[in-house]
Amino acid sequence: MLAIEGDVKGVQLRAVTERAVTAVRDTTLTRSEAARTGRGIIAELPGFRTGDALASAVLTAAAPQRMAVYDRRVQYALDTLGLPLTPTLGRYGRYLQLLDDLLHHGGAHADGWTARDIDTALYWTGRPNPAPSC
Repeated sequence: MLAIEGDVKGVQLRAVTERAVTAVRDTTLTRSEAARTGRGIIAELPGFRTGDALASAVLTAAAPQRMAVYDRRVQYALDTLGLPLTPTLGRYGRYLQLLDDLLHHGGAHADGWTARDIDTALYWTGRPNPAPSC
């Protein structure tokens, strides 16, 4: 009986994951809509209901050219830069919209950049107490 229960959970995991991957890869949706949809789907899984860090890493692995990782270092960098992103429901979709706005605002300076490039820059900017440069 236990093996059957585990198999059912595995099937459910694959089904939810497949739907989330399909959502974030859907180029008919804007990046923020895809992020919001994928995040909503993956929230069906245990451990993904709250907090966006783990979910964003999974969604970014599924669509690295479209999605971006969100974590506390990114939030710290956004706060430092005066770019508001509240922790209310839908934060991951709003985060991707913010990254799209930054990419658009950058114009020619952002040519070739992806949301993932910006999230990496924010991650390094959000380091607590960086070592002084010599």
